[in-house]
Amino acid sequence: MRKKTRNPLAQPTQSEVQLSIQALNDGYPEQAEVAARHLAKKYPAALMPHNLLGVALERQKRYAEAAKSYRRAVDIDPNIAEIQFNLGVMLDQTGNPDEAIRHYRKAVRLKPGLAVAHFNLGLALQNSGKPDKAVESYREALAREPGFAEAHANIGTVLQQQGQYEDAIDHYRQALAIRQDPRTCFSLGTAQRNHGLLDDAAESFRQTLELDPRHAEALSNLGDVCWHQGKVEEAATHFRKALEIDPDNRLANYNLGVFLYDNERLEEAIPHFQASQLNDWRERALYCLYKSERFEEFRAGLNEALQHNSRSPLLATLASHHALNFGVEDPCRFCPNPLDFVYHGKIPELSDPDNSLLRDLLEDIRHREIAERGQSRLHHGTQSAGNLLRRPEASFQQLATLLERTIREYFTLHADADCEFIRQFPKDIEFGSSWYVKMRQGGYLDSHIHEDGWISGSVYLAIPERSSDPDEGCIELSMHGDRYPQKHEDFPTKLVPLEVGDVCFFPSSVFHRTIPFQADQERICIAFDVKPAP
Repeated sequence: MRKKTRNPLAQPTQSEVQLSIQALNDGYPEQAEVAARHLAKKYPAALMPHNLLGVALERQKRYAEAAKSYRRAVDIDPNIAEIQFNLGVMLDQTGNPDEAIRHYRKAVRLKPGLAVAHFNLGLALQNSGKPDKAVESYREALAREPGFAEAHANIGTVLQQQGQYEDAIDHYRQALAIRQDPRTCFSLGTAQRNHGLLDDAAESFRQTLELDPRHAEALSNLGDVCWHQGKVEEAATHFRKALEIDPDNRLANYNLGVFLYDNERLEEAIPHFQASQLNDWRERALYCLYKSERFEEFRAGLNEALQHNSRSPLLATLASHHALNFGVEDPCRFCPNPLDFVYHGKIPELSDPDNSLLRDLLEDIRHREIAERGQSRLHHGTQSAGNLLRRPEASFQQLATLLERTIREYFTLHADADCEFIRQFPKDIEFGSSWYVKMRQGGYLDSHIHEDGWISGSVYLAIPERSSDPDEGCIELSMHGDRYPQKHEDFPTKLVPLEVGDVCFFPSSVFHRTIPFQADQERICIAFDVKPAP
């Protein structure tokens, strides 16, 4: 009797596939897998069993196996958009973003109206470091499905990362108009805070907490906003409540540590920095140890910190101060003689009577709606919130261009210097933070450094008249400051006299302060930080 051969093109009947489909619909992916495997073996050239097996494995989070099944289905018929999409999702899940992107692209070519495929393509592009391409895909998703809230939110995230805060805020608001979501509301708050809209940010963080009362990071960020609004006790309450909800939350621990650090509660701050292990936690914990005169612990921690990060201005400040204070060698090579790298020059356009830039800058500072924030080191003055040189006004944009030109010329002068400050000098001059400082009679800034900078400086728009003391209103740069422990007074110092149109900048590891002035006039400058990409 002749053995019956199997037809390689045979397809399962509807009743045969129904068992697997019913198991999936009923929430039993394991049973669906068994049935689908049986069909895939019986009908190896049929698409449906491989696709069902992929779905069953995906439901069990067995993504690599699911990808194999979807790939087999795609080999059988590459013209089904949904299966190309499913394969892309599995490749994303298994850490193959470039391959996932190829299959998402195939899916949208086959079915341009598949909004979720455009969205996932955008997400994969965003995660692969292609933000502009990602935004294009998110916009394609919105063109097909205008109510796609996640697409608006993700556009907001990309724009926020690029410093386009106004547009980011608009997209977050559009997403929230479609659906209230605590993650989007939280992101809106962070964009508003970064843009200097502190009142709006506080409201968004409170709305986040209405949607999710246990959102520890919203509480922590609300505390940060309250602190910058001068609501110190309310800020502390929010920080501590965040840690009651989630004692291990890294951001909440870090923010409370910074709060305590800035309020000189150094011993309390140390365990929170150590618990956070976030950002510059090692350097800030060392700062607390050094200022608390726990020198042996500081020295042990300094050596460890230098192994992890040799490019931290705060670490450089601590190391150089300790070396000068105790007469030992400085182990940090960030910028061994930072006062040699102080630049004092002019922005000619600010001194040109035929150029309106100075007038326009002062007009915008005095009359634009620019939020202000609290600054504990600033006396008899106000400071702006947000990133001033990223605002859309033409005056700020022009000044940013002129400062960029000056900083590039400065780098050319020092390009051969043998230190990390020059070797890792920012390739792209972008102002990570910038703000105006307006002081009135008696105004001054306490000695400090910019922990988050690389290059720090100011450009001067209004300088009060000096009385009999020629140092009034000047900036003092020094290797000692911020009430660091001081074993002697032999620390190098440089005084910089200032005029309107001057610009002064220096390594961010340098202490600097403003000498108080007595004239009944305003002192106005725009301060800034530039640092390399991470």
